[in-house]
Amino acid sequence: MKDIRVRPSHLALLPDSRFLLVGGRTFRDEADDHWATNAVVFSASGTPEAEFCVGDDIPALVTDVHGGIWTAYGDEGIYGGHPESGAGLAGWNTRGQAVWAPEGRLPDHPLEGCTAATEGDQVWLVWYSGSSRGGTFLTRITPSTGDVVSYPSPVPGPDGFAVRGNRAVLTRRNHNKRSVELIRAELNGTTWAVTGRHRLRVPGRVVMHCGQGRDGFLWLRTGNTWLRIEA
Repeated sequence: MKDIRVRPSHLALLPDSRFLLVGGRTFRDEADDHWATNAVVFSASGTPEAEFCVGDDIPALVTDVHGGIWTAYGDEGIYGGHPESGAGLAGWNTRGQAVWAPEGRLPDHPLEGCTAATEGDQVWLVWYSGSSRGGTFLTRITPSTGDVVSYPSPVPGPDGFAVRGNRAVLTRRNHNKRSVELIRAELNGTTWAVTGRHRLRVPGRVVMHCGQGRDGFLWLRTGNTWLRIEA
């Protein structure tokens, strides 16, 4: 691939062997009230097929089995003027159209996205709020029905998350060290409870914003290595 015109922060897979590169930041051209492109859809051969903007300040992004794009934003995006970023979470299609917004269905207003995952047709976005009554939440979205359910996270601010049925695995990187805290949890009715935790040595330092859950497996980038951890 040559001449990539965005500074990519996220790589995600799309149906038909296509893929998506997204830059975490964008900017607004005040002259024509236009937000700069920060997302590019590529064909299997690496040819750009579509370019658009999916909001500003994106610490967490995942794509679903149908090609939907799901984003969770940071505070600079939430308070930076972009309309979809301001809601904290958003869903997009591969034409750059916003197709989902929280619309008051979250337990609090997001301040920062942490990580994201998919399981079958469902999407999970992990985020935390900035209010004194808040905390970290695991929000499950079912795009086909519009159902949205949020659970308090058993771990504050995880950087990796994957789910399979009522089991989940979460990770928290140890800053500047080649290790992560690995936490396992189970869903008991409406509560995720920790069932085990230990320190895991990894081949390199965990790269920020590079943890994705895919159908029960957490893909975590450490240095130049991808680890696959089963929930």
